[in-house]
Amino acid sequence: MGKDDPTKLVSTEWLAEHIQDPDLRVIDASWYLPGENREPYEEYKTSHIPGARFFDIDEIADKDTDLPHMVPSQEFFVTRVKRMGIGDGHQIVVYDTAGIFSSPRVWWLFKLMGHKDIAVLDGGYPKWLNEGREVEDMMPLVQERHYIVRKLAQMVTTFTEVQTASDEGEVQILDARSSSRFKGLAPEPRSGLRAGNIPNSLNLPFTNLLQQNGTMKAKADLTDAIQKSGIDLDKPVITTCGSGITAAILYLALDIVGHKNISLYDGSWAEWGSR
Repeated sequence: MGKDDPTKLVSTEWLAEHIQDPDLRVIDASWYLPGENREPYEEYKTSHIPGARFFDIDEIADKDTDLPHMVPSQEFFVTRVKRMGIGDGHQIVVYDTAGIFSSPRVWWLFKLMGHKDIAVLDGGYPKWLNEGREVEDMMPLVQERHYIVRKLAQMVTTFTEVQTASDEGEVQILDARSSSRFKGLAPEPRSGLRAGNIPNSLNLPFTNLLQQNGTMKAKADLTDAIQKSGIDLDKPVITTCGSGITAAILYLALDIVGHKNISLYDGSWAEWGSR
């Protein structure tokens, strides 16, 4: 990836250098697909980056819908974030135990709520561990902090808006799922969903944006992968996936290459495929 950017992506070296900064907050945002039978919070309690707080993607979500981990209300988000000891003026670094998988979702969620100084840890926990860096099993001592959100509604897209984009073609739709799921050749991990894709959408499996060691590809390679998927970088893009998790990886990549007009379809295929 190259240069560290505390608003997008930082290296393990950068985090190790800043880990003692009083205004730094580290978040473990690990999450797994249904059927993987892993408990991210239990794993977090066993071992995490020093000082890390755990962000439960399924719990800090909208409880008034059957759809998985939809964006919570601003009030609920604020309550939970303050309880983690995170507040105004904090630099946040978010990671996950897969490398880069669920952490961009939490990065995007904080951005949506108006928090600018947040970055994804490039390569995540696997890279941190492989480099023999310090870990702990202690729960951090947290003190509630003042926190104000300013929601940037343009960063999130609804079913109706995606339908319009699909019908009219002015806004591009980019799907992060594997090509076999996109083509309807592989079953969806959630029961009750049809196979296939949103009409007129394009496919860029999120794995195409990552290197073999789980870090993000260099900016030029990201641009290349995005353009090869058929995306015109001069036009708006809506990112989508199975349930709004890996769509955030596409969002992060588009942000890194300098694309300004991006939003994420929160319901993703969990919503579209059930209608």
